[in-house]
Amino acid sequence: MAVVVGVDVAKQFHWAALVHAETGKVLVSRKVDNDPAAIQALIDDIRAAEVEHGRVTVAIDVLGGIAGLLQVMVLDAGLRLVHVSGLAVNRARRATRGGERKSDPRDAKVIADQIRLRGDELRAVEPAGEADAELRLLVGRRRELVVDQTRRIGRLRDLLTSIHPGLERTVDPTKKADAALLARYVTPTEIRRAGRRRLTEYLRTTGRHNAPVIDALVDKALAAAAAQRIVVPGETVAADIVRDLAREVLVCRDKLTDLDKRISEVLDRHPDAALVQSLPGMGATLTAEFLAVAGGISRFPTGDQLAGAAGLAPVLQQSGKVHYLRRATSGDKTLKWIFYQSAFCALQRRPASRAFYDRKRAEGKRHHQALIALARRRINVLHAILRTRQPYRLDHALAA
Repeated sequence: MAVVVGVDVAKQFHWAALVHAETGKVLVSRKVDNDPAAIQALIDDIRAAEVEHGRVTVAIDVLGGIAGLLQVMVLDAGLRLVHVSGLAVNRARRATRGGERKSDPRDAKVIADQIRLRGDELRAVEPAGEADAELRLLVGRRRELVVDQTRRIGRLRDLLTSIHPGLERTVDPTKKADAALLARYVTPTEIRRAGRRRLTEYLRTTGRHNAPVIDALVDKALAAAAAQRIVVPGETVAADIVRDLAREVLVCRDKLTDLDKRISEVLDRHPDAALVQSLPGMGATLTAEFLAVAGGISRFPTGDQLAGAAGLAPVLQQSGKVHYLRRATSGDKTLKWIFYQSAFCALQRRPASRAFYDRKRAEGKRHHQALIALARRRINVLHAILRTRQPYRLDHALAA
């Protein structure tokens, strides 16, 4: 490794520093606009340095997003690309003289120095396949919609409680029929005036709801309306906002349904999807989340490394005579959530997982600790599935 290249990624332009690996001398340090021509000029400079000094490794501090074009062009050029996290760059810069001073050239040099110091410890960035890229985009969009939907339903419940608490206690806006009711009828007066027949006829036009579901919802709405005869100040405006929010909830439901169909179509042609889904507890959503974040296991040679990336591997703490393991506080939060959720799902459906969990509880671990232990065990199983290209079988693992 004769030359290392650190690139500080930004939206409008990046800053690149070409550094001689042995001496630490900066060969080139310049701005690179975030467009194909400027990035190609940087690649040409890197190629020239490679001819003169030897093998080149490039490091970036951001993956995807604003670094997408740079990442693709560097990989297409056949250059070795690694990732240095922004946290590592910040810590490394602050550990140097004048560390509180931050600038793009300085950060680019720090990124290059991380390659010199850590070398093969840094995770290589692999070219993303079309299915992987589509999954990242679709899963990211789904995550945004779910967050917005949760916020929207919380606001709807808050407003409904302020004007008609009896109705808020009886409806569930996450269900289509209940949200459809709130999209038109909110206040006690509106519901009493509509009556059973009009409420029932309206709900029948809003989707394929079972008759018992509609009848039960109408009964609860009429009972709540009959119990409240008082008009709350601001009721009209609040009801209008509730109706708007309920309509947005219904629209978002349709968007999520369409997204789930598109994600399922992408999973059908992804080479790893069927293998990941063979592990009990890894449904379509969690499988898509895992593949979008991890992109397979090529970045993780062992299950321990995958567990470390997810923040589920114990961390050694040693100083003098003190020596113990503690729970990690770092790691990719999405990966941790994926394995935690899949372990929780498997716990309810798989006897082997329940037996493993019960054994940990018998050892004195709390629920959360036992569930994390199960998630950690399942990481090894999933890594073995992807490494051997064999779907999960019960006789391959003690916990699943």
